[in-house]
Amino acid sequence: MRWYLEVLKKYAVFGGRAGRTEYWMFVLFNMIFTYALMCIDVVVVVASRGGVPFLTFLYMFAIFIPSLAVTVRRFHDTGKSGWWSFISIIPLLGTIVLMVLLAQPGQPGANKYGPDPKLAPSPA
Repeated sequence: MRWYLEVLKKYAVFGGRAGRTEYWMFVLFNMIFTYALMCIDVVVVVASRGGVPFLTFLYMFAIFIPSLAVTVRRFHDTGKSGWWSFISIIPLLGTIVLMVLLAQPGQPGANKYGPDPKLAPSPA
C-alpha cells in the first residue's frame, strides 16, 4: 500500500526512475481499487434501476496522470524514453510489448534519468 501512496504523492512527476516494485505494487492496488469500485457501481446501478456507474469513471479519471507518470518513470529505470508508453495504443500487441518492457530489470547504477531507485531509501 505504501508504494501506491508513494506514486500518488508524486502525482505528476515524470522525471526520475521507478523500480519494478513501485510500479507493479501500484498496478496491483490500482486493480484492486478499480474492481472494488466496479462492484459498488454495479450494486448502485442495480439498486437505483438505471443509474450511471460514476465511481469507477471518476477514479480512473483521477488516477490517469499518476498512472502515466509512474509508467514513464518505470521506462526511465530501464533506460528508455517515456514515449515508449504510447506503444499501448496498438491494440493487443502494444499491451503485450508494454508489459514485457515494464517487467525488465532496471539499469544498475545511475543513468541519464537519475539514480538507481534500488540504492535510494525506500518510502516509510
